[in-house]
Amino acid sequence: MIDQRPADHPGLEAMPQLDSLLPQLTAALSKDDATLFERRLRRVYPRLISLLEHVYGHAPDFPEQLARILSTAAQMFRERPAALKRLDVAREGDPHWFQSEKMMGAVCYVDRFAGTLRGMSKHLDYLEELGITYLHLMPLFKCPQPQNDGGYAVSSFREVREDIGTMTEMAALAATLRERGISLVLDFVFNHTSDEHEWALKARAGDPKYQAYYRMFDDRQWPDAYEQHLRPIFPAQRPGSFTYDAEMGKWIWTTFFSFQWDLNYANPEVFRAMLEEMLFLANQGVEVLRLDAVPFIWKQIGSDCENLPEAHMLIQAFNALVQVAAPTMLFKSEAIVHPRDVKSYISWQECPLSYNPILMVCIWEALATQNATLLRATMEKRFALPADAAWINYLRSHDDIGWGFADEDAAEIGLNGEDHRWFLNLYYMGRFPGSKAAGEPFQFQVDPRSHKPDIRISGTLASLIGLEKAMAAHDQGEIDLAIRRIVLVQGLVLAAGGIPLIYLGDEIATRNDYAYKREPLHAHDSRWLHRPQMDWERAEKRHDPKSVEGRVYQALQHLIWIRKENPLFANGDSQWIDAGNAQVIALARHQKLLVLGNFSDQPQSLSTGRISPETRWKNLIDDRELSGQDLTLAPYELLWLIPLKE
Repeated sequence: MIDQRPADHPGLEAMPQLDSLLPQLTAALSKDDATLFERRLRRVYPRLISLLEHVYGHAPDFPEQLARILSTAAQMFRERPAALKRLDVAREGDPHWFQSEKMMGAVCYVDRFAGTLRGMSKHLDYLEELGITYLHLMPLFKCPQPQNDGGYAVSSFREVREDIGTMTEMAALAATLRERGISLVLDFVFNHTSDEHEWALKARAGDPKYQAYYRMFDDRQWPDAYEQHLRPIFPAQRPGSFTYDAEMGKWIWTTFFSFQWDLNYANPEVFRAMLEEMLFLANQGVEVLRLDAVPFIWKQIGSDCENLPEAHMLIQAFNALVQVAAPTMLFKSEAIVHPRDVKSYISWQECPLSYNPILMVCIWEALATQNATLLRATMEKRFALPADAAWINYLRSHDDIGWGFADEDAAEIGLNGEDHRWFLNLYYMGRFPGSKAAGEPFQFQVDPRSHKPDIRISGTLASLIGLEKAMAAHDQGEIDLAIRRIVLVQGLVLAAGGIPLIYLGDEIATRNDYAYKREPLHAHDSRWLHRPQMDWERAEKRHDPKSVEGRVYQALQHLIWIRKENPLFANGDSQWIDAGNAQVIALARHQKLLVLGNFSDQPQSLSTGRISPETRWKNLIDDRELSGQDLTLAPYELLWLIPLKE
């Protein structure tokens, strides 16, 4: 990486000393708050200065920019509600609260699940009944209509969409959730704003200050130079990464869609402004921010502008300042990148939490092949995290399933990655012999650089796992097997280590919603197949143990409450083990809990002797006692075993 700073850049020795800044930073704070703010700032200041100096130190006005950044942190800390300041202090005493076995996540769209933010409040008993302690509400900020990339084209981080409520109602919901022990999680679109954001509107009106908030060019010279190395994100929909704006006569960097303008993080004022936005959300009671599109935030000519060192430095600098002004709030990364790069964003100093797309993909691969080899081999290599971080483990989300395993991992067990992805696509579209799945393709396209086709899969958990087809055929045997598969994979996610996350609706076996094809705004996007409205009449069946909804719900609820009552399920020490049977996954937790899962539709035998010397076990799921080292697992059976004393 070429250091673009001039030879006479200020350097660390010229940076403002903290003692000289503190009086102006704390002047408006109470005595106690000033003491607390100073203590936290002193703790992070050396690291913060090093990070910001690397990124912005070449600017002659960097000392003034630094003072503005710190003043923003101090101002937002002053505005922070007293209840949240008390929670900050409590969380500082228990910084790894998110690693508890009691953590259980859920994700939903407000409008699809409950209609409005007020409607969410009416269903909190349902969330508590399921054991939820972490609730991720999908994008709910003001955005353009009708095209807004599912809400990820944000027009204001301080306004909620009118159809679902207000920011005041969101803050009230956050407070109510907090009283019930549920942490609120929101998306924070890190890389761009919509072209209707106040900053974009001022830029389009000709304000040079706000034009500098974005990456804009007067002609194609620089865009052409950058695009020699850029990866097109949606080549079938829009070639290139730049959009011409006739009103300004400029080319704008738009990595994703033409209405999403990439922010210019080379401008320290953008850093300060985005810090203010995220701290505003923290002050509304948001406890976790999922940082969207983090690999793309730094641009460097001659590179692919993904996963650059400065991107990590910026996130770490934001993290440091949040730990000063609102330490309750944690960052969660979403980096849909090569598996080797996913973990590069995960640490206490950057993002303590991260989605685990690799586990998700490998579980679906194991279901299709009835073979856990790739799952085990990949997790052995890629599951371990720093002790102060945690995965968010999941099976389904609002998004499609892209087969993001590493080709080199597949090759190590004798698979051709490209061929295997085609098999998985065919399988989950129900077009492979013997497939039970009912999925649909998403965004068939051809990579213009590799000329290789790419396709991804949409569908709900129940439909992809075979329950939809089994119910349509009234095949009780297949229904039973599909439910066993659901319990198996949900149980693996619950036991793996980290925070398990369920897409709400999966707990009652929600099937695909084909009605999206009749809605003009959704018909082109098959992801709406697995984003149905919550069916509260069907949810009432969860108490009927004879219904499919009840069987799935009660089995999942049972596993959740076992997890929440046993510290062996807390984060940390997950060992993925070769069970000696390719159809069986084996996972040891804290050297005291053995998780076994049969991914085959046939009984599978194995000896626990290669895993543990224990000969007597208790299955936590049904309280059965098992003796000896030779075990047989029924089709798709899940075991959570703890040793019994002789």
